[in-house]
Amino acid sequence: QVQLVESGGGLVQAGGSLRLSCTASGRTVSSNAMGWFRQAPGKEREVVAAISWRGSSTYYADSVKGRFFISRDNAKNTMYLQMNSLKPEDTAVYYCAGRRSSPFVAVRPMEYAYWGQGTQVSVSS
Repeated sequence: QVQLVESGGGLVQAGGSLRLSCTASGRTVSSNAMGWFRQAPGKEREVVAAISWRGSSTYYADSVKGRFFISRDNAKNTMYLQMNSLKPEDTAVYYCAGRRSSPFVAVRPMEYAYWGQGTQVSVSS
């Protein structure tokens, strides 16, 4: 079993930056793709960014392209999301997720087997 723990959320003013971290324990996730999702009140969970097992392939939602950057350090079993130029509409609970037995990027929540508990990101205007 894999446990994922997010950290780094908080309250920031519009235009500011935050870096989220997701650390895995239990079975290694280094050979599997991982992703960041978010869910705002009253909305469905949506993909923010995803990364292949080696980090050579990434995906970004259109709404965050050029502002958010996903990366991973397999030696530390940790994935990151650098969020710059934050906007109020980025306010949501952010979740990290890991695939089971697949190194390839995926964008649908159903394609991920492991989930963290979520971390709140709030952006004030």
